[in-house]
Amino acid sequence: MSSVVDSRTTPTKEAATLTPPMTPPLQSKALKSDVVPSDIDIPDNYVSWTLKHQKERPPIGWHNWWQELEWISCLVLTVTPAIAIWGAFNVQLKWQTAVFSVLYYFFTGLGITAGYHRLWAHRAYNASKPLEYFLAFAGAGAVEGSIKWWCRGHRAHHRYTDTALDPYNANEGFFWSHIGWMLVKPRRKLGVADVSDLSKNEIVRWQHRWYRSLILLVGFVLPTLICYFGWNDAMGGYVFAGAARLCFVHHSTFCVNSLAHWLGDTPFDDKHTPRDHMVTALVTIGEGYHNFHHQFPMDYRNAIKWYQYDPTKWFIWVAAKLGLASHLKTFPDNEVAKGQLTMQLKRLREKQEGLAWAPDSNDLPVVSWETFQQQAMKRPLVIIAGFIHDVSSFMDEHPGGRHLIAKMIGKDGTTAFFGGVYDHSNAAHNLLSMMRVGVLHGGMQHGLDDKRVPPAQRLRVARYTELASPYASSTACSDSEGMLG
Repeated sequence: MSSVVDSRTTPTKEAATLTPPMTPPLQSKALKSDVVPSDIDIPDNYVSWTLKHQKERPPIGWHNWWQELEWISCLVLTVTPAIAIWGAFNVQLKWQTAVFSVLYYFFTGLGITAGYHRLWAHRAYNASKPLEYFLAFAGAGAVEGSIKWWCRGHRAHHRYTDTALDPYNANEGFFWSHIGWMLVKPRRKLGVADVSDLSKNEIVRWQHRWYRSLILLVGFVLPTLICYFGWNDAMGGYVFAGAARLCFVHHSTFCVNSLAHWLGDTPFDDKHTPRDHMVTALVTIGEGYHNFHHQFPMDYRNAIKWYQYDPTKWFIWVAAKLGLASHLKTFPDNEVAKGQLTMQLKRLREKQEGLAWAPDSNDLPVVSWETFQQQAMKRPLVIIAGFIHDVSSFMDEHPGGRHLIAKMIGKDGTTAFFGGVYDHSNAAHNLLSMMRVGVLHGGMQHGLDDKRVPPAQRLRVARYTELASPYASSTACSDSEGMLG
């Protein structure tokens, strides 16, 4: 997701600092305005240009580590859990406080998942003013930066996933993507990402202006006062509903950057690291179906099946039923199914490539009937559907008896094989195809086009460059090789 503390309260310089130098005719003073897209004039080769020309910060070592730390984030991410650990040993946990802490965890967590993430970062639905204020207020209690700052980083994550311009690049390792990227200064400036739409939102501007006051109020003061006036447990409210709850919210949302890029499957696309897993969904308030999300980021859902855990989706759906949300975006089911089918076919292709298949007809010698008969006197060769088969390894294993094969040596056994004597199973067709050693010139009988391809290969997964069937090729007679492989 994004960093814990928004230490930058004037993001209006974003476009000027993050956009690479342009030629004078392309430069626009309007880029310095919050309401003009910051990526309006970036070059087509922006990513490669940036990686080539942007200088990274120096490596962190013993001589400079203290200069490279993000001190505010470090303090929040260390002092808060320290308070929670101290409180666990020194403050009695009342059941009322325990229940309230869980509820407050979901309250502030939904501010991130339903608010920061799906509403503002991805514009997956529209929210009424009351709901926007509710989510902005709740999100401040998660202490992960203002809406505008958080969304700017998250949009960069989606645009530059798994690259050096991704603020929490999963390829840098689990620890880095989970928390490491927040402990030190960014090693390079983030890739440009537009947030001009958020600059026009009065609620986003309000939260950004009062962010520091809001994190203290919602993060610690409010839960402490509720527990104090509710059941006289101010210290419990501060420790458990404040500090401990904040630790859980932090690492819950951080798991979307780390665990969701490490654990699970890729049912929609495996080009990048995001994955789907129920465990990740359980610890991230429904954000665990991350492979789906990266494929269809504008969809208000993370989980598309009714039984998959996604309380954020349920919250948005209920809000819509109450008239507090509208225009819930969903990606067309047909296109979602295409993504799933693509990956299913890819996995079938991988399994298919691990199997042995009948030899390509283009690789088999084409011989005349006379040559076939001559060689059949030396070894057991049988013609079926225009292919010459060496059945020496199977004669004694034939379920119908050796004699049925023996009487077909040197002959065309097509009629007998295709139901004249026995209508053989798919398994028999597949096994027979592995015994092919040649092609009889002019030997394909009319009406047997569908019999040339073994059943196992009739639905074989092929790349677009392989769509021409090897069995449909025409090969001129070449009796010169004289021998069947």
